[in-house]
Amino acid sequence: MKKTYLSALALLGSASPMLAQNVANRAAQPTIEDISPVILHRSCAANDVLQAQMAADPALAQRMQAIEAQTQRFVAARTAALQRAGGNTTGGSTGGTAALLSGTVTIPVVVHVLYNTAAENISDAQVQSQIAVLNEDFQKLNADRTNTYQYSGLAAAAPVRFVLAPNGIIHKSTKTRSWSTNDAVKSSKRGGDDAWDATKYLNLWSCNLGNGLLGYAQFPGGAPATDGVVILYSAFGSRAKYPAGTYTSTYDLGRTATHEVGHWMNLRHIWGDDSGACTGSDLVADTPNQGAENYGCPAATKASCSNGGDMFMNYMDYTDDRCMFMFSQGQATRMTAVFDAGGARSSFATASGVLRQSAGTTAVTIFPNPGREAVSLTVPAGTDAARYSVRVYDLSGHEMRQARYDGQGKLQTEALPKGLYYISINDGVNTSRQRFEKE
Repeated sequence: MKKTYLSALALLGSASPMLAQNVANRAAQPTIEDISPVILHRSCAANDVLQAQMAADPALAQRMQAIEAQTQRFVAARTAALQRAGGNTTGGSTGGTAALLSGTVTIPVVVHVLYNTAAENISDAQVQSQIAVLNEDFQKLNADRTNTYQYSGLAAAAPVRFVLAPNGIIHKSTKTRSWSTNDAVKSSKRGGDDAWDATKYLNLWSCNLGNGLLGYAQFPGGAPATDGVVILYSAFGSRAKYPAGTYTSTYDLGRTATHEVGHWMNLRHIWGDDSGACTGSDLVADTPNQGAENYGCPAATKASCSNGGDMFMNYMDYTDDRCMFMFSQGQATRMTAVFDAGGARSSFATASGVLRQSAGTTAVTIFPNPGREAVSLTVPAGTDAARYSVRVYDLSGHEMRQARYDGQGKLQTEALPKGLYYISINDGVNTSRQRFEKE
């Protein structure tokens, strides 16, 4: 659904009235419905949470703009490469001067199972069934990929593989009966469980999520401490793979996690969150403009916005689990972009050994690390250090303005408190992030 970038950014703050109630209302005291969820239709609060985060952290909008600029460069380079050589849009490299992604990105997963009742304490087997679904859906190995609809020929795989981290299933009893979208579930101090390092792990939380929600995710660019995906315990995993689990009918094939992890990998809702106005955008060229979300299992002829047919079988719509089965080629390219050099989640590709440098380029590094009063940048030979802009953020995503770059290759860090930080380095085209410890 390709529209102008500025228009799409403007619409990030709007959400369909058919979505769940706003974030402020979700923080209310639990009700009987919260404790025993009754799911009337699919509802995801990722866009609502984004609104709240942007209101609380004005710098988030700038970070997301930088991420979108990197994504669009990646998409343009991929499109140009395909026009020159032809071929599949998934995997492979983009060409150009940035580091190149070549191979499958391994994503270690940590699952935090928060429970107040025995039913909420889902088993390891149910958790493992969800990991299996993620791998099938993102790699286009799902059995229902052979379903024939108007757009099934556009179905594509993303170059990712999900693996449970060692000791990566945490079961934790809590006094909280129902959770809202205020991210308390991600904080041990608030009765939840802290995230593992978000640069190394995809954090999933299974819990009793209230207000009729199935899940919500944090988009790239948000605070590391809250990065990840939250899913209703009875929508976590697949009844088809593990029948003995605890499930909510209709949402029992693991597609809620597929939808939410799509957000984590920078996908928007396919209709653009525009309340059916036909003016929104999911920033993907090959998904048709769509009026609003679809529920249930629509007829094959379902259409809106004069699009000739909705792509309702897409994982980023709101249809039932059994009626969604594909990402488009454009979505796969967009997801791949976050792992490429300068991408918001490139650390996963680096750890997987699938980021390589193109000819004639050298990565910018910092030393010493750990450091105290100052650190230096090593830049490619013949490159002017003044071309780089350098910013420092704490692990919550707040910029540390007391750290100053002198434009000559040196970053003054003496004013930083001791601790861990992220250093963001931009050369005018690409942005990379490096972890830094201040001693």
